[in-house]
Amino acid sequence: MNYVTISINYVNFEEVNHISLYINYLLYIKKNNNMKKPFNLLSVSLLLMSMILSPCQAQDKKTMQFGVRGGLNLSNLYTSDAKSSDMIVGFNLGVFNKLPVTDFFAIQPEFSLTTKGASVTYNNLFVDGTAKFNLTYLEVPVLCVVQLTHLLNIQFGPYVAYLVDGKVSNQANINLFNFEQNLNVNDYNRIDAGAVVGAGLDVGSFTMGARYNYGLTKVGKTKTFLNSTYAVPDANNAVINFYLSAAFN
Repeated sequence: MNYVTISINYVNFEEVNHISLYINYLLYIKKNNNMKKPFNLLSVSLLLMSMILSPCQAQDKKTMQFGVRGGLNLSNLYTSDAKSSDMIVGFNLGVFNKLPVTDFFAIQPEFSLTTKGASVTYNNLFVDGTAKFNLTYLEVPVLCVVQLTHLLNIQFGPYVAYLVDGKVSNQANINLFNFEQNLNVNDYNRIDAGAVVGAGLDVGSFTMGARYNYGLTKVGKTKTFLNSTYAVPDANNAVINFYLSAAFN
């Protein structure tokens, strides 16, 4: 009787908890056995399945993650024409998909509903007062996530957003311009784009963190009146948001 022994070892040392998978597969092949061909076919099939499945099991922790996130926004409008600009409180709510590239680097696209705006105080030759801008966007950031430690990560990347609603309230010393009736969503640029930078603290499948979003496009559309151009508001979005996210593998 002749025997053939095939041994295959798979060891993955990349994870904190080392996974060692040992397969000792013994093929007993007897000469002149009429069951030899079916037995060999079954043996080879099992061997190939073992070779395919074992690396997949070793990479379980590198699979993509889907999750939800939400939190608090502190938004402002940066403008050079206003006397001052104060933050207003809003929210952000959305979903994300984390796509690992290496053990410490991932690409994370997101989709969220987020509020922006500010309370702007103006003072010029004609009128002074305060206008409160409330803007609502559908926002899509595409972030690079770098895992600095087991708990701490940093995030950075671009975002693009689409304005779905824009409202304004105004308190002025004279009723020279009625913001509420004369400004609507069509007076703002529909597209907002900019950059995001932030950090997060990972606790199991949860992440809590903070980000800063800065818009690189003007909020108000540029218009012409008496050969002069103007925009209301002539400003860029800026948002500090605090969030909590939960990931599902």
